[in-house]
Amino acid sequence: MNLYDITVKDNHNEDVSLAQYKGKVLLIVNTATGCGFTPQYEGLEALYKKYQEQGFEILDFPCNQFAGQAPGTDEEIHQFCTLKYNTSFPRFKKINVNGKEESPLYTYLKAQQKGALGSRIKWNFTKFLVDREGNVVARFAPTVKPEAIDEKIAELLK
Repeated sequence: MNLYDITVKDNHNEDVSLAQYKGKVLLIVNTATGCGFTPQYEGLEALYKKYQEQGFEILDFPCNQFAGQAPGTDEEIHQFCTLKYNTSFPRFKKINVNGKEESPLYTYLKAQQKGALGSRIKWNFTKFLVDREGNVVARFAPTVKPEAIDEKIAELLK
C-alpha cells in the first residue's frame, strides 16, 4: 500500500482518491478551529499561495480529538477558515488521527514518520511533508510554524 491507494472524504462527504495528487508536493495537516495553533492557518495559506503553481498542495484534515477544539460541522469549519483566515487549500471531512477509528491516511502517515510520542499524533497542527513520489519525508510537531517548513518545501519542488 502507498499514499496514492488511499481514499478520503472531502468536506462535502465525497470520495477523493489521493492518487489525484501524484506528482505534487503535499503538506498534510490535522487542524482545529479553536486551538492555540489555529493562527497557523495564516502561515499555511501563505505557503499555499507561494508554491501552489509549482505543484504544492496543502491537505487540511480537521480533527476534534484534542480537547474538542474542532467543534461544529464540516461546513461550519470550512466557513470559519475561509472567512477568518481566507484559506483556499483543500479541506476534508473531520477525522480521527489516533485510536480505533483513526483515518487510514493517518495510520499510513504515522507508520512512515514517527514523532516524539512514537506513532501517536500529539496535538492538532502536526504536519507531514510528502515528496512528488508520495514518500512521507518529514513530520513536524504542532509547534513548528509553517514558515519554518518553507525551505524544505522549496527543495522538494525543485
